[in-house]
Amino acid sequence: MSRVQLALNVGDLDAAIDHYIRMFGVGPAKVRDGYANFVVADPPLKLVLIAGAGEPGTMNHVGVELDGPDEVAAKIEDAVSRGFEVAVSQAETCCYAVQDKVWIHGGEVPWEWYTVLEDA
Repeated sequence: MSRVQLALNVGDLDAAIDHYIRMFGVGPAKVRDGYANFVVADPPLKLVLIAGAGEPGTMNHVGVELDGPDEVAAKIEDAVSRGFEVAVSQAETCCYAVQDKVWIHGGEVPWEWYTVLEDA
């Protein structure tokens, strides 16, 4: 199942984790230095918290987590056919995971379409 990803810049990671545990009723799926993510079933959401990467309380980026590399490849093809500028990464370590991804640029906020290949 695909899910929307929201990556937020936070000033106090521990306080943000506590806030979102209370909001969504689930604990983080991953916590690392300056980073946490939540996999929320309802609504289907991947919430990423990034400390020290930007102004606290702002959006870092948005994205869509896909089920596998074939879906990333299909998104690349679709985006290029629609005339978007894209940046493709394969087997990139990002957010403490190895991922295949495509970034679509040109809007106010960058969008990342990706799949997690393995934990890092």
